Amino acid sequence: MSPSPLICVVDDDDSVRVSLEGLLRSLGHRVQAFDSATAFMASAARGQADCVISDLQMPGMTGVEMKEAMIAAGENTPVILITAFADETQRLRAEKAGVTCFLPKPFTGEALIDCLNRALIG
Repeated sequence: MSPSPLICVVDDDDSVRVSLEGLLRSLGHRVQAFDSATAFMASAARGQADCVISDLQMPGMTGVEMKEAMIAAGENTPVILITAFADETQRLRAEKAGVTCFLPKPFTGEALIDCLNRALIG
């Protein structure tokens, strides 16, 4: 039996990380959380993640910059971006970078689950 998917949560907001971790664990997923894109990019989980759920706006490296760096390194791990700053410019840049979903906050658990299912099924 294969292990449950590993979902990495990348968000500088503690409350968002904790709530996403709880939701994902309740769905049976393994979860690793990071408080920055830089921390995720330096971790071993980077090469093991089945999907990454990341905030767009974070100090240092943004979620889009993280996805662009992953693509440049030849990694095609699905990324779901969540953001309170969902303007058209950011959405277009995220789409160009190849994110699986771009979810404006607030979003429903169902919307996130739909994105996650899309990411994991491919």
